[in-house]
Amino acid sequence: MPDNREQFKNLLKQNGLKVTSQRVAILEVLSSRPGEHLTAEEIYDFVRVEYPDIGLATVYRTIQMLSELNLIDKLNLDDGYVRYEISKFDKEESCHHHHHLICLDCGSIGTFQDDLLETLETRIKELLGFEVVDHEVKFFGHCIKCRGE
Repeated sequence: MPDNREQFKNLLKQNGLKVTSQRVAILEVLSSRPGEHLTAEEIYDFVRVEYPDIGLATVYRTIQMLSELNLIDKLNLDDGYVRYEISKFDKEESCHHHHHLICLDCGSIGTFQDDLLETLETRIKELLGFEVVDHEVKFFGHCIKCRGE
């Protein structure tokens, strides 16, 4: 994975934020673990390895601020935890997020990248004049491992 430290510093500056090592570290933790959907406590555990003096409250405040700026995505996957993942910074890419596959047996969380809802969004705009700019889809079921296949 390429070093994103400079990109993260620039993103913080562009959003009018002071660049701190803790903020950059939180972005690096999320960036280096794509698809892991980390809780605040898990982010804290990873950041604490490099910054042992960081407090959990600092991590909570930072992820809240980064979420409000759309630098990270806040997810509720109906498992009792709020989870976070890095946002896409490339504005040329579609703003749609991937979809989540949640196993009802083991609780594993997978992702599905194809956006099959574009046709539906186009129809909604044509029929109702409502322009969809984003959506979130969660599929609940049983993973291949739990199904024994």
